[in-house]
Amino acid sequence: MNDAFVRGFNLGEAVLWGVLALLTLLWRAPDGFAGTLWRRLLPVGFLIFGVTDLIERETGAWWRPWWLLMLKVACVAFFYFAWRRWRIGSGTR
Repeated sequence: MNDAFVRGFNLGEAVLWGVLALLTLLWRAPDGFAGTLWRRLLPVGFLIFGVTDLIERETGAWWRPWWLLMLKVACVAFFYFAWRRWRIGSGTR
């Protein structure tokens, strides 16, 4: 694949995660989720995930350096647990 395309795609992903961070910052969450720490950290998680795409853009791989992979795994785990907390808080199971 073309290196310029991959770098542009990573930049687009970073922008997408930044937009999601902004939307979750403005989002009116359900009552069971609205006041939780998860709710306040969700925009930060999306922003950090966007930063990992900017780093990936420079390194050329999502698994190099090793700590980039670990940061991405931590973000995905965070999103999973935040989603679980949202489901519990919104009353859907």
